[in-house]
Amino acid sequence: QSPPNAVVFATEPVPFAVREPAVDLDAVERLGWGVALWMGCDDAQALCDSLVGAGVRIAQEPFDGPFGKTFTFVDPDGYWVTVHDGG
Repeated sequence: QSPPNAVVFATEPVPFAVREPAVDLDAVERLGWGVALWMGCDDAQALCDSLVGAGVRIAQEPFDGPFGKTFTFVDPDGYWVTVHDGG
């Protein structure tokens, strides 16, 4: 079942969802808003540690959430990418 304001596509091997923006996209000043990219991995903490070692900016430090260990990093274009290892 899709959450409110979103449609989930249960495609294999990578499911994805499209939802209404959480911010007014006409009012934002930088790229990255309006795109919420979430990816699954085997070990979010290890991936985060590897990205930190490579100098990647971490927007949200790893925390335990409903999708397992979860964190968010910023890609070279300014987009925020959330990674989780469960759920």
